[in-house]
Amino acid sequence: MKSLSALTDPVYVPKEKFNLFERLWLHVINDKRDLPFAYLLTTIHLIVLLPAILLFTPVFQGWIWWAVAVPYFYISQLYFKGRFGLMFHCICHRKFFKKKYQWLHTYITWIICPLFGHAPEGYYSHHLGMHHVENNMDDDTSSTMYYQRDNFGDFLKYFTTFILVGVKNTILYLYYRKRRKLYMRLTVGEYVYLAFCIGMCFVNLKATLVVCIVPLIFARFVMMLGNWTQHSFVDHAEPENLYKNSINCINTVYNQTCWNDGYHIIHHLRPGMHYTEMPNEFLKRKDEFAENKAIVFDGIHYLHIFTWLMMKKYDKLADNLVNINGMFSSREEAISLMKERARKLQKAS
Repeated sequence: MKSLSALTDPVYVPKEKFNLFERLWLHVINDKRDLPFAYLLTTIHLIVLLPAILLFTPVFQGWIWWAVAVPYFYISQLYFKGRFGLMFHCICHRKFFKKKYQWLHTYITWIICPLFGHAPEGYYSHHLGMHHVENNMDDDTSSTMYYQRDNFGDFLKYFTTFILVGVKNTILYLYYRKRRKLYMRLTVGEYVYLAFCIGMCFVNLKATLVVCIVPLIFARFVMMLGNWTQHSFVDHAEPENLYKNSINCINTVYNQTCWNDGYHIIHHLRPGMHYTEMPNEFLKRKDEFAENKAIVFDGIHYLHIFTWLMMKKYDKLADNLVNINGMFSSREEAISLMKERARKLQKAS
């Protein structure tokens, strides 16, 4: 196990001067701390959007088409996917654009999001409209509670269930809670995009698969893997306790590229908090983390945790577990607690 060390995750460093590009964006956005998002969006428009459009046209033919499609897929789905997805997560929780320019958020939702596998309106409706309301409890349509979280077969059941009925269940959740605006947004976004994909298959099947369909399936797999890992350790006695049904990952490169997404406990405690404030918030709450024996890993990210859970390598997880305030008396106690929290809950009869 590790002691709590100094944090290396990103925090805001004030700038004395802004360049012309940044000054132009500051007229459009609400928070100067979000300027990195402006750089990312500009890069995506230059590197991802144009090739995506050209793949549907006759500009590229034969082997040249594949010579463009393969690096395009790598760059969009393996390099930018996490950066963009977690940026979009941030700007859904906190309004990125000033009111006058809020139409740009709609543009990102309907035009840019699908390039990374997000059907329009789906992410916001599911994540803010349902997941943060229910916090992985029974009515959360992506809850992990009733699955064995260190069993790959259970993960496949979880993923398959979400792929087949996850959207429908979320629509019904929002409908029965009379959140009309959200269930209409989710329904329209999902089925308009489905119709678009079907129609574009008749225009250019290869391009539709590479640009639209495979990224959609891949994104839902990644999001379910992420949610599974973030909520792999759930206390049976207090499954509603946010310290005991989620995890934090600190001091990892993942936090540098994906806007401190590793601070998942903090995010559920303070959903609207700016990502640059999360490391300090964690330090302020470290005594509460210790009192609840909250699971915090140092130097690893969700893919490490998922892999070692599936392999039942609790020793590797323990190697990177942070023993805040000496909350665990021994390595064996920590491993025992992780195994217990990874065990599936039984539904009340």
